[in-house]
Amino acid sequence: METVTNLAYLVAASLFILGLKLLSSPRTARRGNILAMFGMLIAIVVTLFDRQILDFTFIIAGIVVGGAIGAVAAKRVQMTAMPQMVAIFNGFGGGASALVAIAEFLRVSQQPTPDVSITLVLSVLIGTVTFFGSFVAFAKLQGLMKSAPVVLPMHQLFNGLLFLGTLVVGVLFVLHPVSALDLLIIAVLATGIGFLFVLPIGGADMPVVISLLNSYSGLAAAMTGFVLSNNILIVSGALVGASGLILTNIMCKAMNRSLTNVLFGQVGVQEGAGPAGERKQVTAYTPEDMAVMLENANSVIFVPGYGLAVAQAQHILHEVAQLLEKRGIKVRYAIHPVAGRMPGHMNVLLAEANVPYDQLYEMDAINDDFQETDVAVVVGANDVVNPVARWKKDSPLYGMPILNVDQAKTVIFLKRSLSPGFAGEDNPLFYESKTMMVFGDAKETLTKLAAILKES
Repeated sequence: METVTNLAYLVAASLFILGLKLLSSPRTARRGNILAMFGMLIAIVVTLFDRQILDFTFIIAGIVVGGAIGAVAAKRVQMTAMPQMVAIFNGFGGGASALVAIAEFLRVSQQPTPDVSITLVLSVLIGTVTFFGSFVAFAKLQGLMKSAPVVLPMHQLFNGLLFLGTLVVGVLFVLHPVSALDLLIIAVLATGIGFLFVLPIGGADMPVVISLLNSYSGLAAAMTGFVLSNNILIVSGALVGASGLILTNIMCKAMNRSLTNVLFGQVGVQEGAGPAGERKQVTAYTPEDMAVMLENANSVIFVPGYGLAVAQAQHILHEVAQLLEKRGIKVRYAIHPVAGRMPGHMNVLLAEANVPYDQLYEMDAINDDFQETDVAVVVGANDVVNPVARWKKDSPLYGMPILNVDQAKTVIFLKRSLSPGFAGEDNPLFYESKTMMVFGDAKETLTKLAAILKES
């Protein structure tokens, strides 16, 4: 029986790895999800029978209730709210790991060995930090809290004291693991760490935070796997933890910032705040002006940002692109790694609108093409196309790789106003003579543009 169990776990782990590989491309991501889901089904079924659970009443009830909630939530969630859902899933994953670890400690009568005690402490610590940190991220993304950095008086001192207290209680538990009270104290301290960990992080850094919390949820699961002596939980948790850390590193490189700087740099502005100094005047153009420029172009690159998601304009943007293609105009989409509120947000958003995958280009693959492009259309993006990242050394954007939109022959911005991005840095590209600023809701503007293109 043990051989069959290990073989089944090996198959499940292989499906997890293959699923992760397929998730690297929008074209194969759906298949990757299905394979990983099938692998998890195998792992769950084998684990239930391997543990010789006789009464499945509560397990079946949990699967039915949880599955129903998950199905309804996934069906009803808007693409603009997908980052919030990911944050919640991260939190629930971490919280579940912490609860299972505590439950296992209460269930087993004999005193745990030092290695199990250490993983118990880590599971409760990382799982609780993930749970509460993820819900702070959710509140910021959902607008229940302001997305700008929130720094409390003596913030770092409180953080240090909480970590020190957790370390002390954790060591005491490992030396003498007889009371669940120590684990509960660690959970309470970790709750404070989770809150204080995410509070000072601004909305511009949410892609990194979500990736990191995703990694934490995997690490918590792996630690719980050691507590339960369950190989597949260790493997799956390690895969999530490692992939989350890799993705976090990619996000940091995309912003040319270290993880330490993201966690403690406090990049962001208060809502409603504008850039320092007097703002220049710009000429406001209309959808009619935009239509004339696009109709006379040979190549167009669309640059989507979070404003596109907020306006839910992905479908009408694709319709505009199709109308341009019918005129023989070459159309592509340039995707910055940190555009949106979570890694891959723009890819998923455009895939929902049935934008062909071969039209989606990562920054490195398309940046050199802007100088040969007639029109670059920026829809709801700002920081990822701000040229000050190249030369303004005192800017929080300095050094961040950006899309070379300013090298296009003509640049069109679709924005509600001249307000800066999350970094609070004014964009000099707004005021250049080759830039057309079209103000208003992106969906309404693109709808008017589509109507004009259809009539002409």
